[in-house]
Amino acid sequence: MMDCRAFLRDWSAAAAACGFDSEVFAEVEGYALPASVRGGEGKLAIYLSSGMHGDEPAGPQALLELMQARFFDDRFHWMICPVLNPTGLAAGTRENSRGIDQNRDYKRCQTPEVCAHISWLRKQRLPSVFLSLHEDWESSGFYYYEINLGVEAPERERLMEAVAPYFPPEPASVIDDHEVTGPGWIFHSEHPDLPDGWPEAIYLARAGCPLSLTFETPSSLPLERRVKGHQVLIRRALEDLAG
Repeated sequence: MMDCRAFLRDWSAAAAACGFDSEVFAEVEGYALPASVRGGEGKLAIYLSSGMHGDEPAGPQALLELMQARFFDDRFHWMICPVLNPTGLAAGTRENSRGIDQNRDYKRCQTPEVCAHISWLRKQRLPSVFLSLHEDWESSGFYYYEINLGVEAPERERLMEAVAPYFPPEPASVIDDHEVTGPGWIFHSEHPDLPDGWPEAIYLARAGCPLSLTFETPSSLPLERRVKGHQVLIRRALEDLAG
């Protein structure tokens, strides 16, 4: 479980110190859902999100540490939502306090968190790249999903090389009912697995976002390794995109 209120205070302070404009796009049971934006026209729009599932704390922590380290500089137009499920994070549960998996709600929009998040996304620039930070309690290694509508993407080999000091690639040939395209890599279409159960990545792809990478670190390994793994993956992916 995460001390979500302390995290939100730390995020607000770090984002302000780095020149981000932050807003609370919703409040749920006394918890804020923040979004932080920095950049401008003419820069590649990068959107990052984490904290979708409350039993996956490494993503929010990775983003907070990168913000505190002033990683999010002037190279890109940044859009960051570090905590999308605060009630789940506070309780340490995958679902929100209503028992709903928010990452299956981007078609039906039944939860106030997702409805407010969609409303916020529609007011932003369409991202050119979406980086989504997740964890998997059933995996023993790292893997990622790629949805690509025909654009250049970071090379799989370079991403695997970056994360290798922390995790091996997930060895399974079928992950979460998906056959792997290569070790630790699932190339997914923009079509949902469930007609009404859209994840955030599918919603963004259907809205026109040309590239999304969903990083999945193994929850069974130490939190510090998972946090560092997410950070090196973000750094490597954006190094490649920046040229």
